[in-house]
Amino acid sequence: MTQDARSLDNTLEDVLRACRDSFAIKTYSEENDDSDPLMDVFGITPDRKRENRQYWGRELGMCWQLLVTNVFSYHAQNYAPAIKIGSDEPCDCCVGQDAVDTKYRIGSGDSGTLKKFKSYGKLLIDKKFRPFLLIVRQDNLGAAITACKSGGWNVLQAADSFNYIREKSQFDLKGWLEKCKTQEEFFIKKA
Repeated sequence: MTQDARSLDNTLEDVLRACRDSFAIKTYSEENDDSDPLMDVFGITPDRKRENRQYWGRELGMCWQLLVTNVFSYHAQNYAPAIKIGSDEPCDCCVGQDAVDTKYRIGSGDSGTLKKFKSYGKLLIDKKFRPFLLIVRQDNLGAAITACKSGGWNVLQAADSFNYIREKSQFDLKGWLEKCKTQEEFFIKKA
């Protein structure tokens, strides 16, 4: 075996050792059994949501976006729809100088997602906006939240998101959702 081959062998073994050590210290949080206002409205249990996390995250995220943008369009002064910067749409709407983006939950820490959060925040700041990220859930991936903050986003989660909406629109979206959760017409029946 040549020196280069032995060196490569050692390097690759070091990679495997580092991964092994990383895997060994990895802790898995318990399944999150917390509900949230959107799950409650539709009668979605944590067990049902776990059956297809990606689907529910995407669908509840779109619902959240539509709820927030509609509340602001009806009740917030200086509302403006999403802005375009080139081919990008880095936020869902604007309220005055606040560029607002909505997320149900941020669970992806892949480099493309993190890079997008950072770049969109900087784009908005360059255009003299204050980026605000309104997230329904509290159980977000820490690395993604850190990336958003380092990109200039003001990250609001759970109750803080609802408080921001109430402050900017004088509309209590959380209270409204709580009233709706008692109306069985919104419940999703299991097929």
